[in-house]
Amino acid sequence: MGFRTVDHMTPPTQTHQPRDHHHMLSKVPEVTAVFWIIKVLCTTVGETFADLLNNKLGLGLTMTTYIMSTFLIVFLIAQFTLTRYVPAVYWITVVLLSVVGTLITDNLTDNFGVPLATTTIVFSVVLAVVFGVWYAVERTLSIHSITTVRREVFYWFAVLFTFALGTAAGDLISEQLALGYFWTTMLFATLIAAIALAHWKLGLNSVLAFWSAYILTRPLGASIGDLLGQHQVDGGLGIGKLKTSVVFLLAIAALIGYLTRSRIDVAATAVAEPGSGSRADATEGRSASLSNDSDPEADRVLAGGHPS
Repeated sequence: MGFRTVDHMTPPTQTHQPRDHHHMLSKVPEVTAVFWIIKVLCTTVGETFADLLNNKLGLGLTMTTYIMSTFLIVFLIAQFTLTRYVPAVYWITVVLLSVVGTLITDNLTDNFGVPLATTTIVFSVVLAVVFGVWYAVERTLSIHSITTVRREVFYWFAVLFTFALGTAAGDLISEQLALGYFWTTMLFATLIAAIALAHWKLGLNSVLAFWSAYILTRPLGASIGDLLGQHQVDGGLGIGKLKTSVVFLLAIAALIGYLTRSRIDVAATAVAEPGSGSRADATEGRSASLSNDSDPEADRVLAGGHPS
């Protein structure tokens, strides 16, 4: 079942737009229930794996940051080189962004002594700027419109800073405000549920609902990682970061395999190959209708669903 947002400022008919030869197939997945499951798994791994490399393996923050940033650059190059969504490349990139986003916040806090309250505010402002510039340039923040390189650049910058912000906000609430890992997990889970309810029942704008939930999954996943990985004396369950990282990475790999085989999260509307016209024109019409953040595919924002 889908949910539509209607922009009453959009005219009932669209004028023909000049074809953008830089359009490509959608580079991001459709938002299904599996999307949110993998997203939370990725954010949890971002927390536990970064701590594992930094502390347990003794690499230190600086070396860990260099290593993971190198891997991230390699996979970002691969992601931008591709002309369509490939589950393995996309989700490995998200995992690496989660780790690097965590390390950015940890470096600022541990190596440079920047308070978590400050990093939370700074990353909130930076993320707002990214969204503001993205919307000013593209007139949409919908992930269903990631069909150009420029939009994809905006998208990955937004994802990176959602991870950095989520790490700072999650640590601030669970540690400095002494709420604890369990109750921090419950807090962010409740906030995400409230966003879902507002979208389904109160008509909250789909794009706003998506990005609000997306941001909150980072501290949710980080809190789950700390709850599972930290020692009991520190408020965790004592399972350990190594076991948590391995189990969650295996779960991510299994879901990536499922998505690769089933293709349930591949965007239904795609750009035609050079030389054909109908599907390309359909995509251009879709991109035009996505302006002003309306979403013609009933935005599978917080739960699974397929295009009608």
